[in-house]
Amino acid sequence: MTTEKTQNGKSDASDPDKGANRTLYVVFLSLVIDLLGFTLILPLLPSILDYYGTNEKDTLYKMIKDSVTGFREMVGAPDTPRWNSVLFGGVIGSLFSMLQFLASPIMGAASDVYGRKPVLVISMVGVAASYALWAVSHNFTLFVIARIIGGLSKGNVSISTAVIADIFPPEKRGKGMAFVGVAFSVGFVFGPIIGAVFSRFAREQQEVFYTAPALFALALAIIDVIFVLMFFKESLPQHRRAKSISSGWQNTSHLINPVSLFKFSPVKNTNAQDVSAMQKIGAVYFLYLLMYSGLEFTLTFLTHNRLNYDSMQQGKMFFFLGTIMALVQGGYVRRIPAGKEVKIATLGMTMLIPAFVCMAFAYSASMMYIGLTLFAFASATVVPCLTTLISGFGGTDQKGVVMGVFRSLGSLARAFGPVLSSVVYWSCGDKVCYISGAILLIIPYIMLRKIKGSSHTA
Repeated sequence: MTTEKTQNGKSDASDPDKGANRTLYVVFLSLVIDLLGFTLILPLLPSILDYYGTNEKDTLYKMIKDSVTGFREMVGAPDTPRWNSVLFGGVIGSLFSMLQFLASPIMGAASDVYGRKPVLVISMVGVAASYALWAVSHNFTLFVIARIIGGLSKGNVSISTAVIADIFPPEKRGKGMAFVGVAFSVGFVFGPIIGAVFSRFAREQQEVFYTAPALFALALAIIDVIFVLMFFKESLPQHRRAKSISSGWQNTSHLINPVSLFKFSPVKNTNAQDVSAMQKIGAVYFLYLLMYSGLEFTLTFLTHNRLNYDSMQQGKMFFFLGTIMALVQGGYVRRIPAGKEVKIATLGMTMLIPAFVCMAFAYSASMMYIGLTLFAFASATVVPCLTTLISGFGGTDQKGVVMGVFRSLGSLARAFGPVLSSVVYWSCGDKVCYISGAILLIIPYIMLRKIKGSSHTA
């Protein structure tokens, strides 16, 4: 096979790198658009639950409220409306992530068989449908149905990480995963503040405050679908795909069975050493996100209840978090050399422990923002580094399964984290919730320190 020359005499050998970078930028922009819509709701959630709380005729709301009341009486927790909303929020947050847990590995495996692009587009169409329903959800039941559709459709992040594993060799994947992290940061910088601005404008116009943010999220989702259809080039050619559904996921039950996921059973034709390494990384990822996601979720309720933050102040808080995350990921994480991921992820976990302690005792904005700064550094480093580590495993026809299982473990952690933290917050108080989270983080920290820096290559 000969290599063609360009007009200036240089070989086209660099073209694959150019193609990979182009695909990376398309994935990055698509994720930014998606995450802007996804994060719009974050500063609004406490107010949304308060709003639906005024309509107790809704059957589903009444059923959950009765369950909360029974649980409150059983544990002897205080009957405080603001604290009740924390538990309601935990249930909704956990439901969304549980559905992601079910959907992510199946979408990842399907993309190994049918290609990344068609599955990615289907995921995005589902997300758009969830926003459309949210815009007209004038009762709690419709809002929950919208969240269910959104949770089942939210497989685009795992597919995006599989795309990066497709287009980059192991030594360059850290850069690609850092771009995914930057996309999250940009979403957290601008999404919540946009949601808060739309909400305030709607209130001033005496309209339902969540309709404008929901319609804006819908518009972003439609733009994202069109953008991917026009500019995303399939990253998994036919000859590198799994041959059939059975070879793609072997047995669907593996993908929704937590034991199989922790064992990485859906990943086939992999040696025992690699399987053991994936299991260790997956366990650290799950335990870390279990604590992290729970306290991250209750953060809006903590600032709402203790510091009386409204949606605009919540938006500014997320703007601050996202800015720090973007600076760390754009200026630091993407330059981390291969083999140093464990060291940096360990440093991130180290920062998170005092962050939660600061939040536990934060009765002023200054103390809260000290904790938020440390929290942002951890948010910017731990998950991108662990994702880079895991992306080095699995053959070319298994990347979607590997990343799908990994993301599914994260979704499983996020399915239990919010509701567990909300129960502790609600029944034992905010200080106990955050201090216990800081203490429990020591477990994945110790486990991570025992993992040697990966030099694995796919």
